[in-house]
Amino acid sequence: MAYGTPYKEEDILRYYTDIRHGHAPTQALYDELAGRYRDIGGISPLARITDAQAAKLQASLNKTQTDVEYKVYIGLKHIEPWIEDAVTEMAADGISEAYGIVLAPQYSGFSTQTYHSRAQAKIDELGADIKLTKILRWYEEPKFIAFWANQITALNAQFSAEQQVKAMFVFSAHSLPVKILKDGDYYPQEVKKTAALIAEKAGITNYVVGWQSAGRTADEWIGPDVLDLTRELSKENYTDYIYAPVGFVAEHLEVLYDNDIECKDVVAEIGANYHRLKMPNTDPLFIEAITDVVLKARVK
Repeated sequence: MAYGTPYKEEDILRYYTDIRHGHAPTQALYDELAGRYRDIGGISPLARITDAQAAKLQASLNKTQTDVEYKVYIGLKHIEPWIEDAVTEMAADGISEAYGIVLAPQYSGFSTQTYHSRAQAKIDELGADIKLTKILRWYEEPKFIAFWANQITALNAQFSAEQQVKAMFVFSAHSLPVKILKDGDYYPQEVKKTAALIAEKAGITNYVVGWQSAGRTADEWIGPDVLDLTRELSKENYTDYIYAPVGFVAEHLEVLYDNDIECKDVVAEIGANYHRLKMPNTDPLFIEAITDVVLKARVK
C-alpha cells in the first residue's frame, strides 16, 4: 500500500481534493502544487516506481521460497487503484492469506494505520475469508538500514579528511501534525531511531534529524523543518550537507522538489555543497529488505 500520485496533470485536482477529504483546494493552492510538479519535469515518477517495486517484490518472494505462490497487489490511498480495489481483487482471486505492508518504514496511527484500517474494513464489508496480517513497521530491518549506511560509507570514502569533519548528514521524514503526540504516537521516535541505526552502522556522529513536506493546514506540524534546520546549521560552517530522506522509499514530489530544489537552494544560499542520497526505488538490497519483512511476518 502506498500514498499514490497523479498519473498526469489532469489528475492533480481530484488527487489533491481527495487528500483534503473531499474539499477542493483554492486556486492558489492548486497552482502551487501544479507548479511544483512542473518544476520536477511535469509529473512524479512515483507511480512507475511503485509498480516496479511491486513486481520486483513478487518475483523476489517467489524466488526466495517455494512453499506458496505470492501475488502482490497495489492499493493506493489517494488515487486508483484504491486500497479497496486491491482487496476486492484479492477476494475475487480467492486469496485467503494476506500481508499488508505500507511503503513507509515507520509506523504512525495517524498515517500508516489508516491504510491497514481501510483494507480490513473492505474485507469485513465484502465478508471475504481473508486473514490480513498487518505489517506495522519495518524501520529496523537490517537490509533497509544497510541500504542507507552503505551509501554514507561510500560517500565518506570520496571525501577528504577535512570534508568528513565538515560534512553534516540530515536525515528526514514527512512531518505530521503535532497533535499525534497527544495520543502517544511513536512516529517521531521511530524516525530518530532509524537515523541512529544508520549512523551507527555507517560510523558517523555528525548527523541531525529534521522534518519536511508539512501540510498546508492550520495545524502545528512536527519540526524542525529541514530548511530552517539547514539555515541554523550554517552557523557551524559545514561545507557539505548530505540529505537522507529515510521516511520515504522512492523518488517523488517530496524528494525531487522539497529536497532537490528547496534544500538545494538553501544550501547554495549558505555557500555549501548539496548532496542527496539515492532513494531505495528498486535497488536489489531494498527489495531483499522488504522480502525479508514479509517472510518474517509469515513465520510469526
